[in-house]
Amino acid sequence: MNKLILIYLLVVIKLNILNNLIIRLNKMYFLRCISKRYSIWLGILLVAKVVGITAVCAEPIVSNVRMWEHPAKTRFVVDLTEKIDFEIETLTDPYRLVINLPAVNWQVFPTGVRKKTGVVQNWRNGHYDYKNFNYRIVLDLSAPVKEKSSLWAPARGNRYRLVVDLFPSTRKVMLENRANKRIRIKKKTVKPFQNAMFQPPGRKPDFLPEPKIVIVIDPGHGGIDPGATTKSGIFEKDVVLAAANVFKKRLERSGKYRVYLTRNSDIFLKLRKRINIAGERKADLFISLHADAMKNKKIRGMSVYTLSEKSSSKEAEALARQENSSDLFAGIKKDADPIIRVILSDMNRRRAKNYSTNFANHLIKKFRSVGKVLPNPHRQAGFAVLKTPDNHLIGVSVLVELGFLSNKLEARALLSKKYQAKLANAFLDAVSSYCDKTTCSGQEELKGN
Repeated sequence: MNKLILIYLLVVIKLNILNNLIIRLNKMYFLRCISKRYSIWLGILLVAKVVGITAVCAEPIVSNVRMWEHPAKTRFVVDLTEKIDFEIETLTDPYRLVINLPAVNWQVFPTGVRKKTGVVQNWRNGHYDYKNFNYRIVLDLSAPVKEKSSLWAPARGNRYRLVVDLFPSTRKVMLENRANKRIRIKKKTVKPFQNAMFQPPGRKPDFLPEPKIVIVIDPGHGGIDPGATTKSGIFEKDVVLAAANVFKKRLERSGKYRVYLTRNSDIFLKLRKRINIAGERKADLFISLHADAMKNKKIRGMSVYTLSEKSSSKEAEALARQENSSDLFAGIKKDADPIIRVILSDMNRRRAKNYSTNFANHLIKKFRSVGKVLPNPHRQAGFAVLKTPDNHLIGVSVLVELGFLSNKLEARALLSKKYQAKLANAFLDAVSSYCDKTTCSGQEELKGN
């Protein structure tokens, strides 16, 4: 109701301003003929403005986040304009608490609210698609906790408040509570159509033949995980998504390739989900895009990584460890199994490694013609996003570091459309060169064709 009153008042004020303007225009003889036309356009703009206000107000607003320490607990409070559904989950290794929310309009001032308080060491927020939720808050905890959460109705001038109390606990209790919660959720879950007399219709057949070469480009990070972040506020997730879109358009314009992105917007994807998307698309080439940052701001240049359980250098090992921690950063529980327990058979793994090495060399050669590359630009490390499950066999998978955001010149170049276009042309040349020499057919034995 308060929103409707606010919108109504804004409309009345705007209409009064518009009316006064029209009266003044009509008093001027030489504008009489066009005042009516202007009034129509101003009216259209006003309606668009009101519609925009209404759209913004459609999502619940998170107006503030507060936390403080009590003698027996730590309290974390989220102020909301509306009643919402939410879900709480606790995680171990490391200890974290996850708050899943529906679509919200986040309006919390970014500074001064992430101070260490009680058991909460730090917290972060961002978009994250999960079940019926698409926003997530992750709290990093210093010790195991038992949580108690509830949504408080407005009272004494306060808005709706999501209140989460964290009590000291033990690791054993924390694990038991999490297991019990999973059982309760499983009991409530009913598979769609399991009792229906008729099954849903199958997927319509594709009448157009698929292009032979399928490429999946993976813009790294996203959503709650920004990746490398510079002091000036440049996020790796935004840089690589922009580059991926440019690469995709350039490849599609050639007419030779069918190109997919693992994400088209600022959302978070698990590492396994990214490679599974490539497998489901039956990709011939899988390319994960990243941009690094280092303390040494003078370092710049591109590099290409292929999968190896043994890293080619300490730097490559550190980078792989950093990229592989993406799931933990976003508040995903650590699998009991490794990300991929059963990889390709030894024979297939060697073949995939050879194809990937071959493609990496083509990429480096073409990238060298448009920008700076690092010394020894082809490197190897155990990147989880390049580990392909044996049921999704992909011929080529590489991880490309487009440069260093910590270097001002390189960061500026990566944000430039002109430089992105040059990289895209070099990327297309590398793909064309590689596929012409190998006919991209050597991978068919890997993909089971």
